[in-house]
Amino acid sequence: MFPFISRNKTPETPEPAPAPAKAAAAPHPLDGVTGGAFSAATSGERAAKVREWLATNPGAEQLQEVFKELSARDKGAAKAIRERMDEMRRAKGQEAIAAEWAEKADKLLGASKLNIADALAWQRDAAKAGAPLSREPLSALKTQLADRVKTIEDLQHRVQVQREAAVLLAQRVEVLSTKSYKDAQSAEAALATDVQHWQDQAAVLEGDASWGSVEARYPSMLEASKSQLLLVWDAFQSALKQTLAAADDAQAPLPTVPVWADEIRAGRGLPTEVEQAAARAAAAKPAADPQESKRAKQVVQEALKALQAHTAEGHGKGASSAAQQLRAALKQHGKLIDQDLESQVNTALIAAGELEGWQRWSADKVREELLAKAQGLLARPEGQELGGRKLQEALRQLREDWKKADQSGPTNHALWKKFDEACNAAYKHVEVWLAKVREEGAKHRAEREALIAELKAWVEAHKPSTDWKRIQRDLFQFGDRWRASGHVGEKAYAELQEAWKSALHEASAPLHAAQKQSIARREAMVAQAVELAAAPNLNIDAVRELQRQWQTEAQSVPMDRRHEQKLWDAFRKPLDEAFARKTQQRERVQHQLSARDQAVLDASKALEAANHSGDAARIQAALDGLQQALQAQQAPVSAEPAAAPAAVPATDTDAAAEAAPAEEAAAEDGGDAGGAEVAAPAPAPVPPKPVIAQRSGDDRPGMRRDAPAAAGRTGKPGGDRRDGRDGRDSRGPRSDRGQERRGGDDRFGRGDRTDRAPREDRGPRLGDAAFRAQRDAVEHAQAALRKLATQAHGQALTQMMEAWSKRDAALLPQAQDLGRLAGGSRNSWSQAIAAPAAGDGSEAMLRLEMAAEVPTPAEHINARRALQLQLLTRRNDPSPQETWQQDVAKVLATSSDEASARRLQNALKALLKK
Repeated sequence: MFPFISRNKTPETPEPAPAPAKAAAAPHPLDGVTGGAFSAATSGERAAKVREWLATNPGAEQLQEVFKELSARDKGAAKAIRERMDEMRRAKGQEAIAAEWAEKADKLLGASKLNIADALAWQRDAAKAGAPLSREPLSALKTQLADRVKTIEDLQHRVQVQREAAVLLAQRVEVLSTKSYKDAQSAEAALATDVQHWQDQAAVLEGDASWGSVEARYPSMLEASKSQLLLVWDAFQSALKQTLAAADDAQAPLPTVPVWADEIRAGRGLPTEVEQAAARAAAAKPAADPQESKRAKQVVQEALKALQAHTAEGHGKGASSAAQQLRAALKQHGKLIDQDLESQVNTALIAAGELEGWQRWSADKVREELLAKAQGLLARPEGQELGGRKLQEALRQLREDWKKADQSGPTNHALWKKFDEACNAAYKHVEVWLAKVREEGAKHRAEREALIAELKAWVEAHKPSTDWKRIQRDLFQFGDRWRASGHVGEKAYAELQEAWKSALHEASAPLHAAQKQSIARREAMVAQAVELAAAPNLNIDAVRELQRQWQTEAQSVPMDRRHEQKLWDAFRKPLDEAFARKTQQRERVQHQLSARDQAVLDASKALEAANHSGDAARIQAALDGLQQALQAQQAPVSAEPAAAPAAVPATDTDAAAEAAPAEEAAAEDGGDAGGAEVAAPAPAPVPPKPVIAQRSGDDRPGMRRDAPAAAGRTGKPGGDRRDGRDGRDSRGPRSDRGQERRGGDDRFGRGDRTDRAPREDRGPRLGDAAFRAQRDAVEHAQAALRKLATQAHGQALTQMMEAWSKRDAALLPQAQDLGRLAGGSRNSWSQAIAAPAAGDGSEAMLRLEMAAEVPTPAEHINARRALQLQLLTRRNDPSPQETWQQDVAKVLATSSDEASARRLQNALKALLKK
C-alpha cells in the first residue's frame, strides 16, 4: 500500500490567486427600447413592461425585432406583441381595401349619371370584401351615396306625382266640357293658374342636378304628361273662345263641344242635335213589310239569345263569335226592328265587349306569368340549375299551358314571340342533354349486348358442371350486372330484355332441372320422416341418417329460401312431434320423482301468500311448513314393478348399478309404444360376485368393531347418488383412508374426527325452479318479519310512553313485545310506573343516551360531558351499557313530560334492538 504521507521534499506549487468576480452581465440591446422588459425578474413584470411599451405605439420594425428576441425567452409576454402585429397587419390590409372601394365610390359620385343599382351594389360588395364601412373615408362616401340615391328616388316619386296631377287637370277640363259654358268661363282663371303651376314644377324637376340619373322612363313619362295636358288645355281655351263668340254673334259658327253647341242653339231658338237626329231617322225610315219585320226580328232575337247565353256562362271565344253574328244580323236587319229590341242588342253587345276585354286581360296575365317562367328557366341561381329531363318536362308543360291560355281568349302575338324565343333558348340545353343521353344510351346498349354474349359463352363453358351453388351464384351476379347497366330507350330496352330473358332461361335450365329433382328427393325424405315419426318406437339412428341426407341435399342443390323453408318445416314437423311425445312419456315416468319439488313449490307459494297477508304468525307458520317440506325425505316410488327384489345384498351393488341404465333405456323404449304392448319378460338374474372383502362394523380407530358404521356423506349435498352407490363408495370413511396415508400419526393436531356428529341426510337435491322459489320465499318472509317487528316495536314504545305519562302500569306492554330484556326488568319498570313520581332522573337519562349512543339535546350537552368525565374516574363502576335497564326504571320513577318522553323513546329504540 502507498503511504498516506508524501515524502516529496519539493515545495508545493502556490495556488493561483482567485480571479476577480465576473462582471455583471451586459443589458440586452433592446432592454432600453422596451423599458426593461428583457431584464425583468419575473414573467408578470416582463408582461407589464411589454404592455407599457406597446402603449407608446412603436413601429412595425421595432415590434418585429422585439418579438423575435422575446418569443424565445417568454412566449406569454410575446403574445401581446404578436397580437399588436396581427392587428397592424389587418389594419394595413383594410386600408388597402378601403382605398380601393373609396376610389370606386368617387367614380360613382363623379359620374354625370348615377345608377341606383350600382350604388347599392357598391355597398353590398364592399361589405362582402371586408371593407371598413364604419371608418373614414368609406363612412362619408357611403353617406354621400345614400343621399344621392335618396335624391334620385325623390325625383322619380315627384315625376309620378306630376303625372297624376296632369291627369287630374285633364279630368277637370273634361268635366267642364259636360257643363254649361258659363261654368267653364268662371273656372277658366283658376284652371289656368293650376296649369301654369304644374308647368313650373315640371321645369324645376327637369332643371335638377340629379335629373340625368333618373331612370329613362321617368323623363318620357313627364314629357308625355306635359304634352297631353297642354293639348287638352289649348283645345279647351279655343273651344271656350269660340263658344263665347257664338253666344255674342248669332252668325258665328257653333263650337265643337256638343253641350255648349246645344246651349247656343237653345239660346237662338233652334232645335238641338238630338232632336235633329231623331227627325232625320224618322224621315229616312221607310215603311217595312210586316212579314219581313217579323222575320228580321226573329233572326236578331236568336242571335241575341246566343250572345246572352255565352256571356252568362263566361265563354270568351263563344261570346266573341256570337257578338260578330249579332252585329252582322243587326247590320242586315237593323232598319226592320223596333227601338226596344235595338236597345237590348246594344246592351248585350256592351256586356260581351266587357267580357271579351276581361278575358283578354286575364289571358294576358296568364301569358305574362308563363313568359316569366320560361325566361327564368335559364336564370336560376348557381347550383340550382334544372337537369335536362326536368327542363324538357318544364318546357312541355309551359307550351301546354300557353295553348290553354290561347283557347280562353284572343291571341297576343307580341307575348307569343317573346315566349317562343325564351322556350327555344332553353331547348338548346335540352338538345345538348338529349345528345348526351343518346350517346350514353348507345354505350349502355353495347354493354348490355356484350353482357348477353358473355352469358351465352358462360353457358357453353359450364354445361358439364354440377356445382349448383357456384352456378346459382354466377347467375345472381349476371342478374346484378344487368340491373346495374345504364339507361337505354324504351324500345331498345324491350328488344334487349327479350334477348336477355332467353339467354338467362337457357343458362338456368340445368339448375331448374336439378332443383326439381332435389325437390322430389326432399319430398321423399319428408314422407320417410312421417313414416319414422309414426312408428311405435322412434329409431334414433334412422332419424340421424335421414337428417344427414337432408343436410347433404341442402348443401349440394341450392333453392329459393321460402320454398326450401317450407320443405324443411314439413320435414321437421313430424320428427319434432315424435320427440315431443317421447319427452312427454319420459316426463310422465319421472313425474313421481319430483314429488318433493312439488311439495317445496306448494310450500313456497303458501309462504308468499302469507307474506302478502302481513300476519307475522301466519308467516312464521308458513315458514315452518317450508322447512318441513325441505327436510322431508322422498317417499318410495310406488310405481316400482312388483318383481323387483326387496333388498339387494351389498355384494350386488355393482350388478345393480350396471343393470340400472339398461332398465332405464328399456323403460324409455317401452314408453314409446304407448303401453299397448305386453311388457317383455324380466331378464335372468345376474349371479352375485364373490365376496372379496366386507366391512363388519366400524373399523375406524377408537371405535368398536361390532358397532354399525355411521352413515357417511352422500355423493351430492341434496341426496343419494344417481349411480346407485350409497354414500361415496365402499372403501369406507375418508378418515380411515387419511389415517392409512398418515400412518396413524396426527401431525396437524386435528385430533380424531370420529367424535363428530353424523351429517344430516337432507334428501334428494331440489330442482332449479323449486330451489329458486323457496329461496325467494324465505327472503321475502324474513324481510316481512323484520318490517312487522319494527312496526310492533314502535307501537310498544308508544304504549310504554303512554303508561308512563298516565302512571298506569296496566298499559305497559308485555316483555315479549318490548324485546330481549333481563329477568325482572319489566317488573321493576311496572313498579316504577305504579309508584308516585319522585326523584330526579336527569343522570339516568344521560346514561341511557350514552348507552344507546344517541345525541343529547343542546341544553344538556354540558351535563353529559361532565358525567362522562366522572365516569372516567369510576373505573370499577358498571358502564351505562350494563345498567341501562336499571336506568330506565329510575327515569320511569320520575314525572313525565314531553321532552323527557321523546328522549327516553329515542334511547329505547336503539337499546331494545341490541
